[in-house]
Amino acid sequence: MLTINQYVKVKSLDEAYELNQKKTNRIIGGMLWLKMSKLRVNTAIDLSGLGLDTIEETDEEFKIGSMTTLRTIETHESFNEYTKGAAKEAVRHIVGVQFRNIATVGGSIYGRYGFSDVLTFLLGLDSYVELYKGGIIPLKDFAAMKADRDIIVRIIVKKKPVQCVYLSERITKTDFPVIAVCVSKIDDKVMASVGARPARAKIVVDETGILSEEINDETALKFGEYVAENLDFNSNMRGSAQYRKHIAKVLVKRAVKALGGE
Repeated sequence: MLTINQYVKVKSLDEAYELNQKKTNRIIGGMLWLKMSKLRVNTAIDLSGLGLDTIEETDEEFKIGSMTTLRTIETHESFNEYTKGAAKEAVRHIVGVQFRNIATVGGSIYGRYGFSDVLTFLLGLDSYVELYKGGIIPLKDFAAMKADRDIIVRIIVKKKPVQCVYLSERITKTDFPVIAVCVSKIDDKVMASVGARPARAKIVVDETGILSEEINDETALKFGEYVAENLDFNSNMRGSAQYRKHIAKVLVKRAVKALGGE
């Protein structure tokens, strides 16, 4: 059971950062996974009063505040139009509407969970993490880092022309994914982000130009095989490593064909 000694709704990011430097303190976010732990938290740090719960859009980018809920992403018309509906598809299976009304983007990304649909999806875009002290860094670099005491302020998605398809395989609709795939085409380069391996998502880019000439059944399958061979897969209660590798190949193929208009 989670135990919290005291709660502070901070008035600034500076106050939050200072409190968060103590290892016994925690930023609570949506507090949906944290509450399932057995931690003893001295001070729970609440960022909900800092105005970080919205998606701001400019001509160049989307700025997604760390306290923005998954439901906001699911229903944001402009962001879904930009991602061709992939944003909604990436989060709509996560437990239920009540859960998505509370779960935050910052908590999903900071946790770097292996099962995270949100991380898998955002890695498929030209995404960056804005840290309070660490500045703006590519999401793929942040995903590979070890957790520290910095604070995610927002996620930034650059508005480059993009084609994007998100697919996942689940035992039941609201369960964690057995495998999750986001295939995108940015600057004429196709890449696949694969999560729930069951390790955290990683990106494989079409460096060999498999899809540079034409997208068809043969090249889509070849790229699916290329992605599967360039990632490690492991087993857990939801599926074996061999099964995950096979499904990843199939989902990448389907996503590539969808990029091609099928």
